[in-house]
Amino acid sequence: MRTKSLKKNKINVVTLGCSKNVYDSEVLMGQLKASGKEVVHEEEGNVVVINTCGFINNAKEESVNTILEFMQKKEAGEVDKVFVTGCLSERYKPDLQKEIPNVDQYFGTTELPQLLKALGADYKHELIGERLTTTPKNFAYLKIAEGCDRPCSFCAIPLMRGKHKSTPIEDLVIEAEKLAASGVKELILIAQDLTYYGLDLYKKRNLAELLEALVKVEGIEWIRLHYAFPTGFPMDVLEVMNREEKVCNYIDIPLQHISDHILKSMRRGTTKEKTTKLLQEFRKAVPGMTIRTTLIVGYPGETEEDFQELKQWVQEMRFERLGCFTYSHEENTHAFNLEDDVPEEVKQDRANEIMEIQSQISWELNQEKIGQEFKVVIDRKEGNYFVGRTEFDSPDVDNEVLIDASTTYLKTGEFTKVKITDAADFDLYGEVVV
Repeated sequence: MRTKSLKKNKINVVTLGCSKNVYDSEVLMGQLKASGKEVVHEEEGNVVVINTCGFINNAKEESVNTILEFMQKKEAGEVDKVFVTGCLSERYKPDLQKEIPNVDQYFGTTELPQLLKALGADYKHELIGERLTTTPKNFAYLKIAEGCDRPCSFCAIPLMRGKHKSTPIEDLVIEAEKLAASGVKELILIAQDLTYYGLDLYKKRNLAELLEALVKVEGIEWIRLHYAFPTGFPMDVLEVMNREEKVCNYIDIPLQHISDHILKSMRRGTTKEKTTKLLQEFRKAVPGMTIRTTLIVGYPGETEEDFQELKQWVQEMRFERLGCFTYSHEENTHAFNLEDDVPEEVKQDRANEIMEIQSQISWELNQEKIGQEFKVVIDRKEGNYFVGRTEFDSPDVDNEVLIDASTTYLKTGEFTKVKITDAADFDLYGEVVV
């Protein structure tokens, strides 16, 4: 008598969007593994979980296209089930259920236990810090808070992620210790807003105290700060950054614009004068620090005069790292009530102009590094080069250091001393100092 063979499900988690989504996927995968499930990240699997992004139009399009792509695979019999989670389904679940009804189930950003149940797994509360990391083994994201209380007019994140909620320091230390034990050497602290960390739990901004606790974790060599809001920034963080070798002299602080009337309409709670003063204080407190920022061009009502002011300011500030986005008109945000009056091609031209200025600044700053020596972590080997980063560079978004692989052998995940021999706009070339 033939027994019916039970098909074992392999769950493929597909991640779209930002580092916070990467983190959420890793937590989901850790929970699935703890329930004995076979789980992979962006490989072949007969059950698919798509962790979507719903932040701006391009991201929403990519998410929808990915869902449709897997629905075709389901119809062709290549996959059995498709589940959708993350920001897009948090924000647009009723619309998605109507438009793409043959998805097996949609889940929002806070419905991890329900998603696990649908996948035949149990949510285990005791798994603090247990994740299956998907990043190269030497670095990992550490999400220190969820949600955001800021009222920025253009941003849909509070709609998708809810109010700000800090994770207790002791839980984050446990998580960091587990990451260090698995070989992670660099922690990248992420949240919708690092500046606000601790206000809800400790009744004060407590990022500095968190850093003091994390630098004690053995095995961690670099701690990097991402996404700090400029208003109300806790200045004691700079003192810790200056004193503690493990805290990288690097901060990602999205400033969005500089024209006072645009900042006011964006509801950023600051002015050109305050922002410029804050950056001067950063540079004074931590000499040689790298400041990364992001800007938005083409916001409703942005005049040519506003744009020229922004351009001039970018030239004056000489940011080490800068990204520029075109404004995306998002429903249910405060700015959606305004007329999206800057034509798409003007938005794009303005973004290109800012990035041209930045690439020249980046080239000039990189030329100054020639002849200097830096501690570099090796992320990967690509073609004829080992590719690494200095403490002044975050993975995927910043400059890289290229070392000729034909003359030197290096291990990924290891730190090495490198002398810079040449530099381009966004790449440095170097040789290992023996």
